[in-house]
Amino acid sequence: MKKVLITTAHRGVWYAEVAEDADLTQKMLTNLKNCRMAIRWGTTRGLQELCEVGPNGDSRISAVSDIPVLHDVTAVFAITDKAAEAWNNHK
Repeated sequence: MKKVLITTAHRGVWYAEVAEDADLTQKMLTNLKNCRMAIRWGTTRGLQELCEVGPNGDSRISAVSDIPVLHDVTAVFAITDKAAEAWNNHK
């Protein structure tokens, strides 16, 4: 599974795991796994910090869920392994 950060037209910021062959060019993405929403980023360097190092102690992150369909996707960002680990272990 590929780990990504997704933004939506509704100001949603999501960490998600997608199939390696998923078409990430669509406005609607499906079959997203182990998703977590950034309720409050808590970063000092903006959204890109969530991609580089993941959420920090000042971030508020949702519980985990799968998302069968996510509408109005505006961007899909690559994230580092370090960031993915922080997303998956955030309390």
